[in-house]
Amino acid sequence: MSKSSNSSVAYVRKTMVDKMPAPNMSKGIVGWMRTNLFSSIGNTILTLISAYVIYVALAGLFSFALGSAIFEGTGGADCRVEGSGACWPYIGDRFDFMIYGFYPESEYWRPDLTFAVGAILLFLLATPRIPGKMISGGLFLVVFPFAAYFLMAGGGFTGLEEVPTEKWGGLMLTLVVAVTGIVASFPIGVLLALGRRSEMPLVKSVCVVFIELWRGVPLITVLFMASVMLPLFLPEGTNFDKLIRALVGVTLFTAAYTAEVVRGGLQAIDKGQYEAADALGMNYFQATLLIILPQALKLVIPGIVNNSISLFKDTTLVSIVGLIDLLGAVKASTATGDWTAPSIPITGYFFAALIFWVFTFTMSRYSQYMEKRLDTGHKN
Repeated sequence: MSKSSNSSVAYVRKTMVDKMPAPNMSKGIVGWMRTNLFSSIGNTILTLISAYVIYVALAGLFSFALGSAIFEGTGGADCRVEGSGACWPYIGDRFDFMIYGFYPESEYWRPDLTFAVGAILLFLLATPRIPGKMISGGLFLVVFPFAAYFLMAGGGFTGLEEVPTEKWGGLMLTLVVAVTGIVASFPIGVLLALGRRSEMPLVKSVCVVFIELWRGVPLITVLFMASVMLPLFLPEGTNFDKLIRALVGVTLFTAAYTAEVVRGGLQAIDKGQYEAADALGMNYFQATLLIILPQALKLVIPGIVNNSISLFKDTTLVSIVGLIDLLGAVKASTATGDWTAPSIPITGYFFAALIFWVFTFTMSRYSQYMEKRLDTGHKN
């Protein structure tokens, strides 16, 4: 073999090569689709089937809500058109009733102001970069509930027209029940979860019985019992407002489920965290409030939000005790003679579903944001 055949030629570059852009098929929306939607034959088939189902659903929804919908009219006769979709004049005519129920029209500013203040306080609490969380939290949890009740109910020292809770209804009532149930049930649920893990037999037994009792019956039964049976256990002549009875039932029912969610988070905390707290000389209350609970609650954010979303949707069950929530207002508004057409009930339920979706989707997205913000795990 010749010498030239055994020799090799090597080339060493002395200057850096300019950076080349990524291939067009591996970046941007195309790259994302190739990776997540069309990475294999099976994924491609599932993507195409899902896309077709979504197209059919959205096409029908768009046709009903906008394409073939009726936007002008003064009564049900204007919506009795063959093949017509949503009857939006009906929503416009019954909008106030769906939002406020039988609340006096001249006093709408009172619930409007109440929920505006509540929304501002929630915004201050939910936005991490805004300081003064202790002040905002105190105002929302201690001051706001009493101020909201006296403003909306009126009478007494307020000088405002008295509006009994029997006249509260629509979305306003739905928000009252949901917010009260979510906020009031959380501390009760935390205490029950801690009590169930207590080493004191009496405390543990009471918490276990309470949780299992309330979790063992459906909410509709709880509401019925709170409305009908609760007055039987009260002294003669004592009468609780119908709305308060419902709020008590909803709060205790939700607290039982919240307790189990929080207990799951407490059990997920490593034993070393308790030992570290002991090593720092902390007592039970200090260790629980400063070390254990913050970590446990961070782990169970999805479960807590899931309970909140479930409660918000279950507020429709208050109709069993004679309260008119958003869904009840929709049903009641379709029973009038002015608005009778095949598409009107569907339009009302579609409107209610849209409102429920907006609130629940907002809660879900915010919980995901908080999960990412509080995520302190180390990922590779």
